[in-house]
Amino acid sequence: MTTFTELPLSAALQQKLAAAQFITLTPIQARAISPALEGKDVIGTAQTGTGKTLAFLIPIIEMLRTESKNEAKNGSLKNVRALVLLPTRELAMQVHEQYEQLRDKNMPKAALVIGGVAEKAQINSLRAGCEFVIATPGRLQDFITRKFADLRHVKILVLDEADRMLDMGFLPAIRRILQILPQRRQTLCYSATMEQSVAALVNDYMREPVRVALGSVLKPAESVSLEAYEVRPSEKLDVLRQLLYAEKGQTLIFTRTKRGSQRLAKELERDGFSAAMIHGDRTQSQRNAALSGFQEGRYQVLVATDVASRGLHCDDVAHVINYDLPKMAEDFIHRVGRTGRAGSLGRASTLVTGVEVLDLRNIERTLKLRIERKQINASHENDRPKRSIQNTLASRTLTRLPGEVFV
Repeated sequence: MTTFTELPLSAALQQKLAAAQFITLTPIQARAISPALEGKDVIGTAQTGTGKTLAFLIPIIEMLRTESKNEAKNGSLKNVRALVLLPTRELAMQVHEQYEQLRDKNMPKAALVIGGVAEKAQINSLRAGCEFVIATPGRLQDFITRKFADLRHVKILVLDEADRMLDMGFLPAIRRILQILPQRRQTLCYSATMEQSVAALVNDYMREPVRVALGSVLKPAESVSLEAYEVRPSEKLDVLRQLLYAEKGQTLIFTRTKRGSQRLAKELERDGFSAAMIHGDRTQSQRNAALSGFQEGRYQVLVATDVASRGLHCDDVAHVINYDLPKMAEDFIHRVGRTGRAGSLGRASTLVTGVEVLDLRNIERTLKLRIERKQINASHENDRPKRSIQNTLASRTLTRLPGEVFV
């Protein structure tokens, strides 16, 4: 199969997919949706940006449509039938947004259960009776403890970005949640890597899963060009400026620490760049404002810690810059995976100083790739081009694929 029209889906969902301009199946969608529609467990591993969100949302929507009809016919109370667990609030909100895009008026609304925001509306949604919950593990576990969430009737469980959830320390919460769920259920697990901890989770909670593995999850997409600049510490910021002056598209910059992201964003703002920042200490409203402003083109630059390296989707990121090297080689892949999505061309630059050169070589060795070394003339403060960022934003042409939302 190559198109969504070839899938055995309801007419209503086909219409929604067509309206959202979802036409061609990505490889993981082509291989994972059919067994999921048949009720089989699925474990999928693939590079970031390959369309995993639709791979689990479509089976959920079709199941909920059937269940809603049965409940209406039998006059039974609404129960939670589908549960999606994700590592971050932003990713949960993006999945919720995608579901709302595909949901018709006869489909149930989804309850969004996440931390960092007021809980009253979330509790009211659960108490009113909802059939679909999209949640982060910590907040959901809290609601379960306080008896606000009843998960005894779940038919489909999705663990999205499973390796990231385990990296963030959510394993105890996930296990407590899974203990409450009925044993006879369908489980869909998507992970960028199949580490030992993820494999143990799969073995404990999945039944003869269909395994879908596409490409190397430890290599960037071929559409992303990789380059590195070896600079002196005193030159690092100025080299970054030159890269930004030369870039007409939007740029996502990664730093290692929260404080470092704050300092860098403020420095770039002083230079005239329209910049926003995302890190763990920002409130949810601040993170939402930064992300939406970046997605809508009001900010040319988004400075972030690794909170934005996994699962966070931004359209039209032309350039990813590693201002600081990540701690782990796998995080390098997830960072550069924010560009070159859905087959579009992307660029990823890494700035390294001193002993970081050895760290970069270790990353290359671990990932079995070669990063092209480039040079740039670090200009002096008075020689920097005084370029209007507003003119830059006005002159660039965005190449958005309509309706495309990828995880």
